[in-house]
Amino acid sequence: MTRFALLILPIALAGCGLRPLYSDGESGAVANALRQVEVAPIAGKSGYLVRSALIDRLGGAPGGAAKYRLVVTLDDSIQGFGVRRDQAVTRERRTLRSRYQLVDAGTGETVLDATAGSDAGIDIVSSEYATVAAEDTAVERLAETIADQMVARIGLYVTRSAK
Repeated sequence: MTRFALLILPIALAGCGLRPLYSDGESGAVANALRQVEVAPIAGKSGYLVRSALIDRLGGAPGGAAKYRLVVTLDDSIQGFGVRRDQAVTRERRTLRSRYQLVDAGTGETVLDATAGSDAGIDIVSSEYATVAAEDTAVERLAETIADQMVARIGLYVTRSAK
């Protein structure tokens, strides 16, 4: 029965209409379109981290041949909760949200306006250094996460607009 299921699975998946986003690898249409996205500067430390992660994932516009410009606005916040009897905070939630717009460089028209976001929990310990290091690590992970979300959404846009 298992061998039969394994033989039928590729046929069933082919019929469902799902296609890999990066089906042709680096030479595919999606990868080429993503390389034509220029990322505008983003304010703040978290903005620097998000922009760096985006540039790494997009591959950068070759020789300034950007077809699109990605404009990102971030909201980075830390909220304390888990309060002890002495009113000391024992846990924080760091939230990083972005609103991003993909702008056609030729026309100036916004072709995609979306949001991405994630949050991370941080334990507050007696060492202030350890707490600050945990907050920094959290924002680094959050920057990577929302960059992944943005690139995936832009890839979907490029795929659907090519049809």
